[in-house]
Amino acid sequence: MPGTPTTSSRPARKLFDPDTWPEARRIAAILRKETIGGALLLAAALMALGLANSPWAQAYEELRAFEVGPEVGPAALHLRLDLATWAADGLLAIFFFVAGLELKREFVAGDLRDVRRAVVPVAAAFGGVLLPALVYLAIAGGAGGAQGWAIPTATDIAFALAVLAVIGRALPVALRTFLLTLAVVDDLIAIVVIALFYTSHLAVLPLLAALVPLALFALLVRRGVAAWWLLLPPAFAMWALVHASGVHATVAGVLLALTVPVPARDGGGATGLAEHFEHRFRPLSAGVAVPLFAFFSAGVPIGGLSGFADTLTEPIALGVLAGLLVGKPLGILGATWLVSRFTRAALDDGLGWIDMTGLAVLSGIGFTVSLLIGELAFGGAEAEQVKVAVLTGSVAAAIAAMVILRLRARVHAAASP
Repeated sequence: MPGTPTTSSRPARKLFDPDTWPEARRIAAILRKETIGGALLLAAALMALGLANSPWAQAYEELRAFEVGPEVGPAALHLRLDLATWAADGLLAIFFFVAGLELKREFVAGDLRDVRRAVVPVAAAFGGVLLPALVYLAIAGGAGGAQGWAIPTATDIAFALAVLAVIGRALPVALRTFLLTLAVVDDLIAIVVIALFYTSHLAVLPLLAALVPLALFALLVRRGVAAWWLLLPPAFAMWALVHASGVHATVAGVLLALTVPVPARDGGGATGLAEHFEHRFRPLSAGVAVPLFAFFSAGVPIGGLSGFADTLTEPIALGVLAGLLVGKPLGILGATWLVSRFTRAALDDGLGWIDMTGLAVLSGIGFTVSLLIGELAFGGAEAEQVKVAVLTGSVAAAIAAMVILRLRARVHAAASP
């Protein structure tokens, strides 16, 4: 059984054991930053909902549809896009650039570099993708909504970490570390899913041409260049070519991040280029890019309580809700239990499965990436149903997790010396 001593002479390895205290301090610093970002994200979403259901709804829609950008060169490279598209394709590339930096750091210098340590969050992340997708398909797959299977599989790292930072100060550091690591792997899966399953068309020439500015960017960062005026031109060119190829342009942010060198081990007080970029771009991502995307994406007319209730009874909306609130927690818990059952891993001392339940429920906050996939999968009335379901499910997951983790935080605080 998990949490009990093994019969072998070797002590059981802990499921969530932070590698070093510097790693724990790094997690704490990220949590403090994400608290503000999560608050801005929620405020932007509420503002969008308010405008979409007010006398200014038409003005809000006109703002979303307002087009800016150049129309030069081949038609495929035209960048005259509406503000909603700029937010989804452009600003979210910054979010995915930061996610890519964190992803590479975890695999090179963080917990994921150790296969034994990585197996738990990786398994939990895959469980948290597979089961909600199956739950969604069971409900909405036969109602013409199969293409939205990936909507309830994502975890919004900014929103989830913000909730955890506010209520979980007394919770074990290992639990907070696990959430961040799981969210990083979750982001990787989301990136692959978007690239493979939500590319409407593929233009090979622009995609191949994007390798040139990507290689130039990689050469500059590997030579230690950090000047934005040198890095921005190849980065923007690469983003524009990926956008023209039909692959979602946010993938460009990840590919650029993966070229940034990361020291194999932290130590000596040295700050690598990846950490420098993360320090510089995380506030821009959490404080500007993601809230603006939420503002332009979350505005959906609800139509009063009756309209809201009717929307949530549609198969697509029900599938998203069930995926986020049932499939996601059960998938994470089930995968984690299987790892603990069939390996030598055990829960940390003082950490119970109720703590894991709270974290798994918290991972049901889909929001940013779920909204993005919803926009890629659907249009029209179905897209509106997805927005209502994602917002409702994410808020419900946040509230349920807050209740569980607040109670657990009191228990851990009382048990601490």
